[in-house]
Amino acid sequence: MYLAAYHFDGNAAELLPAYDKLFAAFPPEQILLHACVTRAGGLTVFDACPAEADFTAFSTDPGFAAAIADAGLPPARIEPLGEVHAAHGFRTVPS
Repeated sequence: MYLAAYHFDGNAAELLPAYDKLFAAFPPEQILLHACVTRAGGLTVFDACPAEADFTAFSTDPGFAAAIADAGLPPARIEPLGEVHAAHGFRTVPS
């Protein structure tokens, strides 16, 4: 499994509805590991693909860039992170 970070710059509160719209377009069974983090200056999405080749194909696909734009997000700064050694589940904690 290969992990990457997608950084979306802007006001995090304003970006969240666009992120939710984008995420809703992906079938749940395609999600391996995914987390959206609010940060000063925007959002960072950590997302995994089965392998580095899958990440490269997905992250450079013009359809993915179009989906980002259609959702209302700015272009992502994409940061390849590397192979996942381990991933542990969690339960959602109420805010």
